[in-house]
Amino acid sequence: MKRICRGGDHLEMQKKTVDAGVSGGEGGEGITCGGCGTPVSMVLDDDHHHVHMDLQELPEGCIAKVVSLTTPRDACRFSAVSKSFMSAADSDAVWDKFLPPDIPSILSHSSSSSSSTSSSSKKKLYFTLCENPVLVDDGKMSFTLDKWSGKKCYMISPKDLIIIWGDNPEYWKWISLANSRFEEVAALVVVWWLDIRGKIDTRILSPSTVYKAYLVFMLSERARGFDRDDPSEVKIGFFGKEETSSKRTVFLGQERSRKKRPDGWLEVEIGEFFCPGEEDGGLMEMTCRDFDIHRMKRGLIVQGIEVRPKRV
Repeated sequence: MKRICRGGDHLEMQKKTVDAGVSGGEGGEGITCGGCGTPVSMVLDDDHHHVHMDLQELPEGCIAKVVSLTTPRDACRFSAVSKSFMSAADSDAVWDKFLPPDIPSILSHSSSSSSSTSSSSKKKLYFTLCENPVLVDDGKMSFTLDKWSGKKCYMISPKDLIIIWGDNPEYWKWISLANSRFEEVAALVVVWWLDIRGKIDTRILSPSTVYKAYLVFMLSERARGFDRDDPSEVKIGFFGKEETSSKRTVFLGQERSRKKRPDGWLEVEIGEFFCPGEEDGGLMEMTCRDFDIHRMKRGLIVQGIEVRPKRV
């Protein structure tokens, strides 16, 4: 409480600290932290119009509770506030909230080295999964986390894609590349009819999330049929439900159609879709094709089709 006494030419000011959770006195009933029920120390003005609270006096558990309701990006920012905030923001209680709830099940089906996903803290595990793809489903897919949201991301390997004539060495061959997530990628020898399809069950993705799908590829030095003006059609929609599909034209050889990824590969957007949740999910089909039989195509190297959250 602040009291101003006018006596001569000076002002006398007093403040009264009220411990939350303690009734009585001039402050009336106290206040407790909603996160953990701990009494909070505050300073009240005489007219009760202004309340001054030092958040750093809150117990670490209360701070962690608040931080866990934000985002991974915000949690990293909170770490720079003070030592008490850093301790809370780096705690397992916070980062466990940012990890998908089914992460133990996902990692239990991983074919990657267990040492890459074993960590002394939830925060380290989180960033390990953001930066180091984990092979799952017998190596048919890779799993990562989106660094900014903690949403699940998957890439479907070329072995799990439907590639027309993909098992015929006259048209496609399977090679190993050091910068690929998978043991083998698909390299186009020559075709006139290009058709690549992938499917993913949306029920394994993060619910209430808008996703985008991308074809991840390279063009070799001898590539042909993918020049700047050679179009390909990409399409996305629920499998067997043509009315849900959307399609558009892309140019794999045009820089404005594609984007270079941090891993050195190229990607072109196939389309986007909304993932409602486990109960309302289904098979999402993603397609890249070129049916111009008058144009020979070669030199396309496919690493897979990736689905990841749309960033807003």
